[in-house]
Amino acid sequence: MIRSILFVCTANICRSPTAEGVLRKLLTTAGLADSVAIASAGTHDYHLGKPTFPLAMEVAKRRGYDITSHVARQLKGNDFDEYDLILAMDASHLRSLRSIAPTRCKQKIELFLEYGDKFHGKDVPDPYGGKPEAFELAIDMIEDGCRGLADLLVRVR
Repeated sequence: MIRSILFVCTANICRSPTAEGVLRKLLTTAGLADSVAIASAGTHDYHLGKPTFPLAMEVAKRRGYDITSHVARQLKGNDFDEYDLILAMDASHLRSLRSIAPTRCKQKIELFLEYGDKFHGKDVPDPYGGKPEAFELAIDMIEDGCRGLADLLVRVR
């Protein structure tokens, strides 16, 4: 049973905190908010301690997700043991996570959009430094993956 999920992107200021916020809201709506711990982290230390990127917050807020309290953090070694499912936002994160994870934890690392329908198997492109449209596309893809993941979590409960 999945009791904890970690979303991972590069700096933990755009994609992974957005996914954390979207899934948290979907699970709250489904009555599972207390059943699954959700968090996010970055593979790099570029923005440690910083809030979510303003444009990511703005786009999320327009769609009804509050990610304003997020503070960026870097992946820690014990995250591999602490989380039941570790979801990479793109193939480069997937490779990186699998290369550093202990062997006993590699099976819990997956590409996030394997749970998506419309964007199944794709990478969520990094919108950082891009135009608002890039953030809109990222959240479209994140909502798709989170809906699939939430549906699975509801079915297995």
